Amino acid sequence: MQINSIEIKNFRLFRHAELKDMPRLAVVVGANGSGKSTLFDVFSFLKDALAQNVAVAVARRGGFRELVSRGESGPISITVKFRESGGRLATYQLDIGEESGRPLVDREVLKFRRGQHGQPWHFVDFSRGKGAAITNESAYGQAGVKAERKEYVLEDPGVLAIKGLGQFKEFRVVSEFRSLIENWHISDFHIRDARPSVEAGYAEHLSTRGDNIAQVAQYLYESHPDQFTKVLEAMKERVPGVNKVEAKPTEDGRLVLRFQDGSFKDPFIARYVSDGTIKMFAYLVLLYDPKPHPLLAVEEPENQLYPELLYELIEEFRDYARRGGQVFVSTHSPDFLNGAQLDEVYWLVKKNGFAEVRRASESQLLQNLAAEGDLPGALWKQGLFEGVGTK
Repeated sequence: MQINSIEIKNFRLFRHAELKDMPRLAVVVGANGSGKSTLFDVFSFLKDALAQNVAVAVARRGGFRELVSRGESGPISITVKFRESGGRLATYQLDIGEESGRPLVDREVLKFRRGQHGQPWHFVDFSRGKGAAITNESAYGQAGVKAERKEYVLEDPGVLAIKGLGQFKEFRVVSEFRSLIENWHISDFHIRDARPSVEAGYAEHLSTRGDNIAQVAQYLYESHPDQFTKVLEAMKERVPGVNKVEAKPTEDGRLVLRFQDGSFKDPFIARYVSDGTIKMFAYLVLLYDPKPHPLLAVEEPENQLYPELLYELIEEFRDYARRGGQVFVSTHSPDFLNGAQLDEVYWLVKKNGFAEVRRASESQLLQNLAAEGDLPGALWKQGLFEGVGTK
């Protein structure tokens, strides 16, 4: 499944913004305060709302009054268009309002066409805890088959309907979209968390903070040696000198990462290697996961990395996208941006206090300069992305 577009209304800096025709790899740039972190928080918000409810997701962001755009009363609206496994374009719309000081789902709709023509059908349509869903999704649209709808009442008007309905096989597309959100990886990587030794145990996937990297390395080594070999090969290619990485158990039952540099006889444990080496290894473990995430969202991956590694890293992100994942990255680095293609680049500007989204490939000036051989990062550094300095 691939996200085709995201439309945001009344979510902090985004009074109304839309990213259309999203590629597999999207790189977002913008000045400080232009809304990059807020844009990434939209993904986190949807995941929090699904895992808990909208009241919890809103409370984590300071409450409804803090989350809704300045001067607006709501609703906060997020609309995601995505390609489901059957190839059809589906639309999920979530509107969040407030009643008696408590956030709730004002409207939740999942719709898509069953045929080539006509208006999209609302296969899920809920408002404030009540709604209906088509229960014969797989058969509906065939000759002579009519829609079979069932009414539902949720216990909490703040719970997403896709959370409950997505558990049942008759709601295939609902289940797919729920799984899509549940498996998003929104990185909050911290070097200090990745360095310490950890209790020996079992971990299949890298956590958002990267604090279980030694456990995941051990899991890959034991259960997916082919993938672990690919990580090591990429490390050797991307980070000069590193020719071996192992997760070594200690006498007290903990795991430590050890990096072998070909210039030295003894390996270095994680606390003594560079921040960039640890971070690159963590990204490679994430990118070569045997069960890749449908979406990776990574903010400012350039931190702690040597500039020459950034072109290598964006190539790894692009390879991940080619293998079927989708990658969403923000950056301040011209070096990282130089590795991007023009149609992969979006930039944010502030106009009258609110954020707007623009796409580099839609600028004739940038198209012309790129055709002459200029790289996106160089154009960004020269201030040729229009409106960057606008307040």
